[in-house]
Amino acid sequence: MLNEKQNVILIYDKECPLCHAFCRMSRLGESVGSLQLVDARESSAIMDEITALDWDIDQGMVLKIKDELYYGSDAINALALMSSRSGIFNRLNYWTFKSKRLSKILYPIMKAGRNLFLKILGLSKINNLNLEDNEKF
Repeated sequence: MLNEKQNVILIYDKECPLCHAFCRMSRLGESVGSLQLVDARESSAIMDEITALDWDIDQGMVLKIKDELYYGSDAINALALMSSRSGIFNRLNYWTFKSKRLSKILYPIMKAGRNLFLKILGLSKINNLNLEDNEKF
């Protein structure tokens, strides 16, 4: 299922330099049929779908393959399994996140790093669920 070429949508925080670099460095376009990157900070039908599921985009990226959605550690695991193995970054990404168990352990660490980085840069959360703490970090 994850290795056949198909339309894939990755919803992520484009303003986060770490998230944006990850998406640029991942060579998904080489291994999937059609990759669409969606900025979670912009209004879109897919963001409405994510919000309706009560998924906090500040807590994890979302990957949509056909009609199936993957969130947080499941998304990064699916990305690792789909990504090209070319280049050091992609091989490291694959070997790190090909295991669901390791993805569940490491994803919160990556998320904490992202949150700290956004705080240092003075960027606000996306806050798609309109939570009380929508201030800058």
